[in-house]
Amino acid sequence: MPYRRTENVERRLAARHAAIIAAARAAASEGGMAAVQIVPVARRAGIAAGTVYRYFPGKTDLVAALLAEISEREIAALRRAGDNAPGPLSALSGTIMTFAAQALRNRRLAFAAIAEPVDAELDPVRLKFRKLLAGEFATRIAAAVSGGHLPEQDAAFAGAAVLGLLVEGSIGPLAPPAAGRERELVQSLALTALRALGVPDARARGLVVQTNVRDEI
Repeated sequence: MPYRRTENVERRLAARHAAIIAAARAAASEGGMAAVQIVPVARRAGIAAGTVYRYFPGKTDLVAALLAEISEREIAALRRAGDNAPGPLSALSGTIMTFAAQALRNRRLAFAAIAEPVDAELDPVRLKFRKLLAGEFATRIAAAVSGGHLPEQDAAFAGAAVLGLLVEGSIGPLAPPAAGRERELVQSLALTALRALGVPDARARGLVVQTNVRDEI
């Protein structure tokens, strides 16, 4: 009979996998994807390097898994923000502000996940993440257009444009210093994006609200 893992074994394997990814995430938060190396990550996770290699044969595999984990968490947060909003425009605003807040909360990690140069074989993983992000904005834009809250526009194109605005404005080389100004910058980014989409009075309509950047994730 083929060997079947017990539930306890499965839990231990899952916990070890999660510990490795958490260690890789911490490394990327400090030094970008270049800092995600097998031996240092194993040391952070408190396990032997050989154990990490059993899960991830090389650095590329580990970085790909980290990017997938970051993508999953980010997309889930954007969907929660939109789904919990009372209407289409509020959902769009909440999605935009959530992305901006999370990017500003950990700019180094956000840059590593979205824009930092990586090995060419990781480009498809990075591109998939960016497409998912743009897709979340496009979905909310399309709903707002359908409900008559935004002027007619190409939602897919607009979603990609909003993503570009948010990335450049929060973690790009032209982004302003964020220390102590996170709330202000989140609101400024949201106002700019919403105005570009056709909402000139977003603040007056209560679409851009106070947000605690530290509590976004």
